[in-house]
Amino acid sequence: MKRKQINNDSNHETYTVDKPIELLPFLLNVMINRSRNSVKSILTRGQVSVDDDPTTKHNYQLRPGQEVGILKNKVAAKVNKMTGFSILYEDKDIIVINKEAGLLSIASAKEKKLTAYSQLMDYVRIESPKNRIFVVHRLDRDTSGVMIFAKNEKTKRKLQDNWKAVVRERTYVALVEGAVKKSRGTTASWLKESSTFVMYSSSKSGDGVRAVTHYQKVQANAEFSLLKVNLETGKKNQIRVHMKDIGHPIVGDKKYGASTNAIGRLGLHATVLAFEHPASGKLLRFEAKIPDAFTSKSR
Repeated sequence: MKRKQINNDSNHETYTVDKPIELLPFLLNVMINRSRNSVKSILTRGQVSVDDDPTTKHNYQLRPGQEVGILKNKVAAKVNKMTGFSILYEDKDIIVINKEAGLLSIASAKEKKLTAYSQLMDYVRIESPKNRIFVVHRLDRDTSGVMIFAKNEKTKRKLQDNWKAVVRERTYVALVEGAVKKSRGTTASWLKESSTFVMYSSSKSGDGVRAVTHYQKVQANAEFSLLKVNLETGKKNQIRVHMKDIGHPIVGDKKYGASTNAIGRLGLHATVLAFEHPASGKLLRFEAKIPDAFTSKSR
């Protein structure tokens, strides 16, 4: 039975489902030049998505109108070689990733190649050498979680120029030292940067850039607390400074007063990013699972 192919670029093939059917039989019908074992391998390797959600279930029940995407083998091979992050979502305008702690977002004086930016640049150039990636925002090297990159300058400008308007939710989790007493709170200050590039809260009103951080206690014990943190503003090292200000520095954050490194990394993770798509206006929400060490240490 013929199915309409709605997209076919150098990276993906996308098909529309026209009747109820399980995923594996559907794939066998649209990939007629491949053996059953080859199709099953593509599915098992995670190269198939339904309505942009990856799945490996052979018996996934498809409904009419759903879109099935197949990531081509050469692109899948390149994705599997990426170090320090995974791709959560991609379309013609944006790429959303889950960055691991320890990976630079962009190049530094000491590291030029092993960054999220450089690896994504190599990735998009599989399709065409003219393709590029554009930085929209950053996460510190030792912060993990959700990040978005643009695939063209127009999208980059639209996101950056309207960041506060298009971002609907930006949630972090922070593993901090000590038992936080309040169930929730807000800290606000004027942030400045010292001559040694350390951010701090100025004691003078209006002296610096305004920063507001809201936090909520998720769980805690005598040694550590796990907090959900929402940013009203997004300034450099804002959460790290404000956790120090309330007397509970982030675990592993020696720069901002931590005395412990109980999980071998900075205890800060960007867990949710929700925003309006710059082209379609559709609300997209991406979530990166809270690292197990954060929950086990604060239990």
